Amino acid sequence: MGFLGWLGLGSVGSVMAGKQEDRPAEQKPAVQPLSLDDAIVLFLRQNLDLLQTKYGIDTAKAKRITAGLFPNPEFSINTLSSYTQNCELSDCGAISSVLSQQFVVAGKRGFRIESAEFGMQSAEAGFEDSLRQLSFALKDAYYRVQVARRHLAFDQETRDLLSRVVEKMTDELQGMGNYKDLTRLKLQMVDAQYELIRDVQRIDSDTADLLLLLSLSPETKLDLTTDLTFQSIAPDMNALKTRVEETRPDVRAKRLLYAKRRAELKLAFAIQYPDVTVNLGFMVQGSRGPDNQQQWTFNVGMPLPVFDRNQGGIQEAATVVQIAEADLQQTLNEAHAQVDLAHRHLVQSRRLVEAYRARALNAAQSLFDTVKKSYEAGNSEILSFLDAHQMRNDIQEAYLDALYQYQRDILLLESAAGQTIS
Repeated sequence: MGFLGWLGLGSVGSVMAGKQEDRPAEQKPAVQPLSLDDAIVLFLRQNLDLLQTKYGIDTAKAKRITAGLFPNPEFSINTLSSYTQNCELSDCGAISSVLSQQFVVAGKRGFRIESAEFGMQSAEAGFEDSLRQLSFALKDAYYRVQVARRHLAFDQETRDLLSRVVEKMTDELQGMGNYKDLTRLKLQMVDAQYELIRDVQRIDSDTADLLLLLSLSPETKLDLTTDLTFQSIAPDMNALKTRVEETRPDVRAKRLLYAKRRAELKLAFAIQYPDVTVNLGFMVQGSRGPDNQQQWTFNVGMPLPVFDRNQGGIQEAATVVQIAEADLQQTLNEAHAQVDLAHRHLVQSRRLVEAYRARALNAAQSLFDTVKKSYEAGNSEILSFLDAHQMRNDIQEAYLDALYQYQRDILLLESAAGQTIS
């Protein structure tokens, strides 16, 4: 039994290949090319979280319509009659009809419209904020999939190289007793196989996040065509900080909610003034009375404000205004803190990427080329060549992670500032 077979990992590939052969042939789904711009368009059209938030805007618009409606008039018909002293309905009866209309006073209808208007605008700003946060999640998932696939390519290259070297050394060391170097390489192959498994798991997880954001089937295969590249960006922080209160949709939503609460407080004060009800009636009577045959009635009624029944409502509305004001201030503080932190991270990650590009990448490649030439000339051992190859791959993967973190910090700063950074 070989070294990898003893560890139980050497036969993983053959077992999986055997399972693939036993399965019936299935038609592979077509691979869908997807650029970042295409992903954003698809996301805006299909993301279910965005659709749900958009329905909230429609609900707020419906409340705005309701707030502007007038109370419906009421129409009633009453009858009365006497059946004593030889009276009948036709000569001693009466039929009266009354039309009532309530008139809202003290500007209550205007305050309700104002509150609903602010609520509708707040819902629209909430939709923009959901778009801001989900757009960051979409772009981040898109680049995470790309990074994971490139990590897989690096690790596959290492695994294949180790496999070829192990196979060659196994043939050369037949009948010899020195297996120390071979054992070391086989251990490295185990580690390489472990990294491959982790890469595949990471790709599956990140792809699932991306497909979920795009509302696509889990079986969909994607070919991401937008490369992760480096572009040095130095944003104008003074301009970002001065505009963050205007561009951040969550800040605008909290400010509109605060205005809505203030309109509700004005409504609470206005409720203490009773509304007026006007009645207009007409009565038709029989020939024997009790009064004249035709009569008009006109009444005006209103509740007597003997007891102030809205003291609790005013106090509650005033407290809600204070809560909304504190929430707005908290959101402003968080926005400024997020912008400042994202900018500091961006500066550090940009320096790291520039350092890799200026020195580390070229140095690692130059070292690998030198050792490779020395190995091909017979002046270096295979382990030195493999160490140089692994060092080059480690530097390239570290650069890839730094480049991804730099791109992610750009996205975080754009999300924190609520505006695009060029």
